[in-house]
Amino acid sequence: MNIQETLYQQTGKRLQDIDWTDVSSQLTAYGCARLKGVLPPEVCDELVGLYPQTDRFRTHIHLARHGFGKGEYKYFSYPLPDIITTLRRDLYPGLADIANQWNELMNIDVRYPCTHQEYLDRCHAAGQDRPTPLLLQYGEGDYNCLHQDLYGELVFPLQVAFLLSAPEEDFTGGEFVMTEQRPRMQTRPEVVSLKKGDAVIFAVHHRPVQGTRGIYRVNMRHGVSKIRSGRRHTLGVIFHDAQ
Repeated sequence: MNIQETLYQQTGKRLQDIDWTDVSSQLTAYGCARLKGVLPPEVCDELVGLYPQTDRFRTHIHLARHGFGKGEYKYFSYPLPDIITTLRRDLYPGLADIANQWNELMNIDVRYPCTHQEYLDRCHAAGQDRPTPLLLQYGEGDYNCLHQDLYGELVFPLQVAFLLSAPEEDFTGGEFVMTEQRPRMQTRPEVVSLKKGDAVIFAVHHRPVQGTRGIYRVNMRHGVSKIRSGRRHTLGVIFHDAQ
């Protein structure tokens, strides 16, 4: 077994060890959940090393051209790197259970199948067949405006971002930020501090919240604060494909 296979096995073991009860509790309380040390540093570096390889990607986006902020990102093309396919496949079942619970609470009829391949088949049958995992690159002064990643009629309500760079070593600033827009209340911010190899699971669009008159939906957005120095790379794992 070579070093790469060993590292991928380590990642697979860490995915198997996720406490989904704790993840569900964090998501219920805050709309996001932190996973510590999912990716080994070597895997993070391997993913960052893919960024200059233009043949691995289908689209290159510059945030400033679209008014999204400053910085850039690239959407992977199929076939995806094996590690990203593994992350999508192994994270999906636990997230689908939570997503189905949320939809039941919010009286949304959609239910998600047990496996990610089944869900991809559903996306592709609806004409959403372009892969959505992406690598993001930010330099000094870059930032990402608050937004939602909605790419078609079918939207999986949770996604995962992996920090591939080391805070205070590779970059400073650049915190992951979420906001929660609550009816008739002030917007609530949430800042998630991550280390290299950590992940954050978060609500894409909205989530259920218990109010005095029952469950209601709150609108969620996410972004990245200004990079003060250095360079920050992130892997975004989105579970629905795009039109």
